[in-house]
Amino acid sequence: MDKDRQLSKLKNSILKFNKNFPGKNLVFSDGNKDAKVMIVGEAPGRTEDKLQKPFVGRAGKLLDHLLQSINLDRSKVYITNVVNYRPDKNRKPTLKEINEFKKILFKHIEIISPKCILLLGVTAASAVLNHIGPLSEVRGKWKNIKIINSYFDILTTFHPAFLLRQPAQKKSTLRDLLKFKRKLSS
Repeated sequence: MDKDRQLSKLKNSILKFNKNFPGKNLVFSDGNKDAKVMIVGEAPGRTEDKLQKPFVGRAGKLLDHLLQSINLDRSKVYITNVVNYRPDKNRKPTLKEINEFKKILFKHIEIISPKCILLLGVTAASAVLNHIGPLSEVRGKWKNIKIINSYFDILTTFHPAFLLRQPAQKKSTLRDLLKFKRKLSS
């Protein structure tokens, strides 16, 4: 089955979660399905829910700027979130929600099959790396993780929404992104 059909099937399987997020839209993905880079965030915000596209609000504009700083155009990456619906009151996804979407996220990663994955924030690190603890324990460190039947090189950095609140951490994020660029170029 080709990627388009696999992604369509996966998207349809996510629709069953709609009942848990009344009045919210499915925010599946954005970008190039053949990209070498996959970016995984937390969950959609208000703007993302409205436009049904990940990272199009303020955090998305910052993400675009950060990607441009390492000469990576958004059109050359594939972006999704751990949870594909906006949680009420813009709260963090619950552990139950993360666990419900985790299997779907792993299938999503398997279909896209990127060379490198960039995890944005603690929710993505928790879901993909099974990390429980401070982000500083995994931030900026490469991991090679088996997801379903394949191994993926994964780097974690701060979520752009966090950087909007803590701009002093942008330097650390830029260092992480330079590491990411080096791995991508190797």
